[in-house]
Amino acid sequence: MGAGADVEHAAAPQDAGHGSEDEEVHRLRRGLESLIGIPATEGNQVDVLRNGDEVFPAMLEAIGAAERNIDLTTFQFAEGQVVDDVSAALIERAQAGVRVRMIVDAIGSRWLPRAKVAELREGGVDFEIFRPPSNLRIWESENRTHRKVLVVDNRIGFAGGVNTSKEWMGDARNPDEWRDTHLRIRGPAVDGLIAAFATDWVDAGRRACELDDEFPDQEKVGGHVVQVVRGSAEKGWSDIANVLAALLTLAQRRVRITSAYFAPDDHFLGLLGDAASRGVDVEVMLPGKNADQRFVQLAAEAQFARLLDAGVRIWSYQPTMIHAKIVLVDDMVACVGSANFDRRSMKLNHEIEVMVLDAGVVAELDRHYDEDVAASEQIIESRWAHRSTPQRILEHVVRPLRGRF
Repeated sequence: MGAGADVEHAAAPQDAGHGSEDEEVHRLRRGLESLIGIPATEGNQVDVLRNGDEVFPAMLEAIGAAERNIDLTTFQFAEGQVVDDVSAALIERAQAGVRVRMIVDAIGSRWLPRAKVAELREGGVDFEIFRPPSNLRIWESENRTHRKVLVVDNRIGFAGGVNTSKEWMGDARNPDEWRDTHLRIRGPAVDGLIAAFATDWVDAGRRACELDDEFPDQEKVGGHVVQVVRGSAEKGWSDIANVLAALLTLAQRRVRITSAYFAPDDHFLGLLGDAASRGVDVEVMLPGKNADQRFVQLAAEAQFARLLDAGVRIWSYQPTMIHAKIVLVDDMVACVGSANFDRRSMKLNHEIEVMVLDAGVVAELDRHYDEDVAASEQIIESRWAHRSTPQRILEHVVRPLRGRF
């Protein structure tokens, strides 16, 4: 953690008991559908993929089997062997006659070599850059696409927190291998991922679809209920803010949050505190000593005293940078996507969140959370109260600026 932060290892609590699983799922599903205004879909199959060692082979397998089309949108497509591997796979499919479209964010992918862009285009990939700084819409310069979405043959999709760059390779075994989570999705919910790509593609001045495109009915291939929510830049209350607020409002027993960048405003600090005050066990997992953006980390630390006083438990992940964006609610709902608990995700960026209403999926993510807790240090209120003067000064400096993150 930051300068002067006192910490202590601790174990995660045991799960609380609950009533009928069907009743719980129905209550949460209707609450999310009503508060967010987007219906959930049934008949999906969702697989949890943890870290690059699971994510990239699954993505490459899907790309390699593509027969009709591949659509990829990502914030960061930068450097490393994984970039070469994905590029080669996309080019191979394009040259085999598969329509391949790809859009990357201009800021997130600013380190992508021009030679790699030329290689993709020359290889048949229809490649676009999202809102390059050179365009004349300077008022949109802060509004980025932060989504990470891959759709293959309109049948299988991937979404979550994983970018395509060397930092995401490996299995979080050391500071060079980041910790993150992605989902593989099949079934009707894939339509939500198709729409996420399409909105970014149109934003780049392209047509959402060609006249010969086919949109087959999605087959029901599993038993998972899934709700897909897309967020875009908003001046007021956004869909992403609505998702996160709904999850905190509906929680009755437990909320477990993992966020790479955590700078909630007063409203969300209040929601977190309200949940804890009504007896909900609220935990927040944040990057520790390997945080990649210290200034943003300070914005989180500036709120620790208020959160700890409200009864929120805070974990500092130690092995590497934790980049995942996950919210788990009442052992029944998992929210996995690209959005952090910060203004940028709620107000400025194109984001995507996937809500899975399934106890089995949540149990798997809970197990991962427990393993992350075992590799974390807990921020203890009594010790945090005695943190160093330099730490307090830094918090004081950054607190007024947290609304910029």
